[in-house]
Amino acid sequence: MHKLTQYLRGRGHYYLIANAYQLTVDLDHWIRRRIRMCYWRQWRSLSGIARTKVRSLMKLGVSERLAIACGITSKGPCRSSKTKGINIALGNDYLASQGLVSLKDIWINIHYGR
Repeated sequence: MHKLTQYLRGRGHYYLIANAYQLTVDLDHWIRRRIRMCYWRQWRSLSGIARTKVRSLMKLGVSERLAIACGITSKGPCRSSKTKGINIALGNDYLASQGLVSLKDIWINIHYGR
């Protein structure tokens, strides 16, 4: 996560000088979704069964019913990363606490100095 954050900060300050706010928001959304997908794949590869995914979601504050629904889904990792349970567990606040910076925040800091 540290290398990704470092890369995003560097490229953000270089490329985000342009007035491409919507592109920045879309790219930020895509990066967060890919990170959620990576977490989902990591949980799947630990044992290959739904139990690990369900336990991991419940540790991050998802209700048991929603965690089971997400854990037994037949969707692939990319589609699963858009589900409600994964977005609750791996929300923007959680990803920020893990060290991920937001391109949208970098853009706002560059253009408005906040």
